[in-house]
Amino acid sequence: MHHVKVGKCDVTTCCYNTDQRCHAVAIQVGDNEPLCDTFSPAGSQCGIRDYEAEVGACKVSECSFNKSLVCDAPAINVGWVNNSAECRTFKRR
Repeated sequence: MHHVKVGKCDVTTCCYNTDQRCHAVAIQVGDNEPLCDTFSPAGSQCGIRDYEAEVGACKVSECSFNKSLVCDAPAINVGWVNNSAECRTFKRR
């Protein structure tokens, strides 16, 4: 099993986002929808600039990349979908 990186994040209003890269240690992708549960509005400094986020857990059981709540995609991209920060790599089974 490999560590899945957040390859690109277009959610520039998140405090973890710098230059379309996520600098959280890890993110969690939510329950029924592929929402980025780690999204935090900009306004405060957060994250560690030397880190590139990994997917810590994915709870979207309908995603074809979900293997026992672990993401098995080569990498993921996060972006705005319907006014929410979501995993754009999500692929329904």
